[in-house]
Amino acid sequence: MRRAERLFQIIQLIRGRRLSTARFLAERLEVSERTVYRDVADLLAQGVPIEGEAGVGYRMRAGFDLPPLMFTADEARALVAAVRLAQSRLDTELAARAESALSKMLAVLPPAARAAAESLAIYAPPVGPDEATRERLQRLRVAAEQRRVVQMRYLDLKGCASERRVRPLGCFYWSEVWTLAAWCETRADFRNFRVDRIERLEVLDERFRDEPGRTLADLFRQVEGEMGERDRATDA
Repeated sequence: MRRAERLFQIIQLIRGRRLSTARFLAERLEVSERTVYRDVADLLAQGVPIEGEAGVGYRMRAGFDLPPLMFTADEARALVAAVRLAQSRLDTELAARAESALSKMLAVLPPAARAAAESLAIYAPPVGPDEATRERLQRLRVAAEQRRVVQMRYLDLKGCASERRVRPLGCFYWSEVWTLAAWCETRADFRNFRVDRIERLEVLDERFRDEPGRTLADLFRQVEGEMGERDRATDA
């Protein structure tokens, strides 16, 4: 990769995330962290408004933008594949936005690149969650984005129903089902709920704030720790 292209990719990666560490950038670009530090310093010298520092992470200052990009034929095919695979599995609103974004992207491609993208021989059957589940998924996704508390009635695998008050953190797709990762105020712990087993759902006006030990990052760390313990137990 040429240095000019690498600098451009660094900008794209940083502007696409809330915080990007030098380690993350180095792994994505297949260079050393020292190279990333040097490249970021050069970008700063050129006036690119990157905030942060080595050892902490970088982010792009609000308001920075680049000229519109032109996709290569391979990039266009990759986007077509992603939308085709995901569309029937997303909630209705996101699926419609994905279709709209794809149409806009295809409309600005040169005719040859557009034809190559549209003729991609990858398709996905229209299978996925039913309409009721997709509607719940959309409400849960928005609730997580807006940090709104959710009250729900949940039916577990044994058929036992329970009332739950949760802080929705994120929705996860597991090939066949969607689950909600949440901090359950009722159980005072992290819980995962299958979206198709939620019998009643009410998104409350009450908002929650991220608290230490109750965030999605905390859940990821907990899962990583449990996996590490299992691996060590297996090796023992």
